[in-house]
Amino acid sequence: MSAALGGIRVLDAATVLAGPVSATLLGDFGADVVKIEDPRGGDVTRRGGRSPAWLQEGRNKKSVCLDLRTVEGQDLLHRLVPHFDVVITNFRVPTLARYRMLPGDLRPLHPRAVLLYLTGYGLDGPYRDRGAFDRVASAYSGLTYTTGEPDRPPVRSGYAVIDYMSAYLAAFSVVTALYHRDVAGGSGQVIDLALYEAGLRASEDAVPAHGLTGAIRERLGNRNPVIVPASDFVARDGRRVSVHAGNDSLFRRLTTVMNRPDLAHSPLFADAASRVRHQDELYRVLGAWVGAHSADEVVRVLSDAGIPASPIMNVADLVTDPHCIARGSVTTVPDPEFGTVPMVAPLPRMDTTPGEVRWAGRPLGADTEEVLGDLLGIAVPELEALRSKGIC
Repeated sequence: MSAALGGIRVLDAATVLAGPVSATLLGDFGADVVKIEDPRGGDVTRRGGRSPAWLQEGRNKKSVCLDLRTVEGQDLLHRLVPHFDVVITNFRVPTLARYRMLPGDLRPLHPRAVLLYLTGYGLDGPYRDRGAFDRVASAYSGLTYTTGEPDRPPVRSGYAVIDYMSAYLAAFSVVTALYHRDVAGGSGQVIDLALYEAGLRASEDAVPAHGLTGAIRERLGNRNPVIVPASDFVARDGRRVSVHAGNDSLFRRLTTVMNRPDLAHSPLFADAASRVRHQDELYRVLGAWVGAHSADEVVRVLSDAGIPASPIMNVADLVTDPHCIARGSVTTVPDPEFGTVPMVAPLPRMDTTPGEVRWAGRPLGADTEEVLGDLLGIAVPELEALRSKGIC
């Protein structure tokens, strides 16, 4: 069975985190990915070795050491570019200029290449020279502002959601550009994606609502501003349960399950607008009902009635949950150092060209000799001379 992206070569010259993850996603579906790493310690996600983050996000990649701070390292990168369909980087614009990696430097080397720049603020605009990590991009995008309880300061999401959303958007853009090049008769192109833009695109209707009414989305905790009831509640056993019964049909089912059909006929809760206006009263009633049952009981009863509900899961809950196991959402990868490594499986599932984890993140520089030898014809003596100078 051929891989969906078999034959596509990707040069991952990025670090922490969205850029490399976009390359991981492409590698999961068969792209041949070569990861460029600093010989003085490798990618930051290694954390000094083969960390859990590196094992997962470095998977399906060959590791090549190049010191891009040196002219020789930059020259080797330039020699590699024509051998790849896709080049991914995410350094700040001043660093890209110093490394000779701006579009004007790379595009002439390979006009048919897809060049993905996933920088903090994009390649242009007044903030283009600034750097950003997930935390900063979340703050700038408006995501942090809207996250948390209304009477408390904003909080960052528990996971690096901006990095991962950006990676998904970036991988989509790469596949789109490759389709345009290889199917629609186009050429290579530059993809300019700012890290914050994935968060901005995920802001629901905040932009048009503000433009039309001046409204600013505020923190509402676990509540949805226009869908009621939809929130989290504490069950009798102390576990939290997320419940969504936010349309008329689901709300009627909920009142039946609660043995409170009167709620569905009350003028306070008779329609969506009324439930939004009187949500505090409704949430007190619903909270008391959930609090009288265990979390598993609540989820079972609501699910049987067709009402979406789930306990709030941690990672230990998730990886042992029978549904997650049955779906194969987590996979295990054999590894010579760790034996087997559990990690999130390639997603989404595809029945004809499924993703595959061929290996976990490799040791630093494990493939330098192979890649530079095969693609650039560098012989072992020359490679040893480059290594002695700290270039690779």
